[in-house]
Amino acid sequence: MKILIKNGRLVDPASGLDQIGDLAITSGRISAIGAASADFAADRVIDASGMIVAPGLVDLAARLKEPGHEHEGMLESELAAAAAGGVTSVVCLPDTDPTLDEPGLVEMLKLRARKLSRCRLFPLGALTRGLKGENLTEMAELHEAGCVGYSQAEVPIKDTQVLQRALQYAGTFGYTVWLRPQDAWLGKGVAASGPVATRLGLSGVPVSAETIALCTIIELVRATGARVHLCRISSAQGVELIRQAKAQGLPITADVSINSLLLTDVDIGYFNPAMRVTPPLRQGRDRDALQAGLLDGTLDALVSDHTPVDEDNKTLPFGEAEPGATGLELLLSLALKWSGADQSDQPDAAKLRRALSVVTQGPVKVLGESLGSLSSSAGRLVAGGVADVVIFDPAARWVVEPSALVSQGKHTPFAFSSTGFELAGRVQLTLVAGQVAHEAETRRVAA
Repeated sequence: MKILIKNGRLVDPASGLDQIGDLAITSGRISAIGAASADFAADRVIDASGMIVAPGLVDLAARLKEPGHEHEGMLESELAAAAAGGVTSVVCLPDTDPTLDEPGLVEMLKLRARKLSRCRLFPLGALTRGLKGENLTEMAELHEAGCVGYSQAEVPIKDTQVLQRALQYAGTFGYTVWLRPQDAWLGKGVAASGPVATRLGLSGVPVSAETIALCTIIELVRATGARVHLCRISSAQGVELIRQAKAQGLPITADVSINSLLLTDVDIGYFNPAMRVTPPLRQGRDRDALQAGLLDGTLDALVSDHTPVDEDNKTLPFGEAEPGATGLELLLSLALKWSGADQSDQPDAAKLRRALSVVTQGPVKVLGESLGSLSSSAGRLVAGGVADVVIFDPAARWVVEPSALVSQGKHTPFAFSSTGFELAGRVQLTLVAGQVAHEAETRRVAA
């Protein structure tokens, strides 16, 4: 199928492209940027006047809940939610049931995702069998099955010798280990330690739960040379430790979730279970440091940390509620909000590039060679590259109504009733390999 996207504002942070023009797509690849050839005969013409045409978003942290937790989310619903949010590539965590520690499970998941044609799926394999922190998985076999890295999800490895051996093995073969730094003993609370947790009588998770684990990981990286991606950093001290490690040339990358980037523990309010997320929301100074760290490149990517939770497990007292929130459909708009690109109907070039960079170029840098043939064009608008494209209206203003979300999980801390946030940027069309993965109702009627 040949598609011509006309008169859109073409924006690609990786190349610095920002111009009004056309985008021609042939057989799932971008054949022309700026102006199509005179003899280009499109099967479909899309008028993107007033819209922004950008690379499809890449999300490094999403739980799709399949296999094992289909009552909270199924591959169909969650990949549809990704497409509705302009996300064309998503990394899923291994804490499914059963755990993604066998090649057959990984292959099954990737096959199901390919058949749905909604979004590219990049699984993380379990670092240890059953995520128990004892025996290493067969990383080479999981790599061949399609895993882009190895993770413990939210389960810390208590035995540092096991972690050291995992990093030594991964480093030998050039694999990346994805770790969320959290001390196994200090991280058992339900809210961030501080005045809010004390006042509400909630068990606290101190900043040291993150920094102690970070120091351990950084020293093991120094000793082994393994490449590590640090997931969902939540504290100002954590940002500073990563900044120092990067300055020393250690092979480390890091991300932050939309929850920690824009909310604080004060937003818990009167025990609002929608605010129960992992890592817990911290103080304003931590949020400010995370925003600054994302801005200066200390943190490489912004992630949705999408974790759908069903009604029965969420509508409980705060300390008993299952942590997690739906985020795939909010990633683009919240990136625009962080960068300040939500303040104008036609955003400033620098602010828009800043917002798109942390959800396209930054995540692709983290994934690196694990993307294989996609590494040269994922997260980019490049002639000859894959046509993973999002078209969104920067002037559209909307508020989050949980019941209207495509995801099977309807709980989010960004519901208008909780935050009063008005968001900018509404996805009109998402293309994956040149095929329509999502189309807004208004766009569908216009076409």
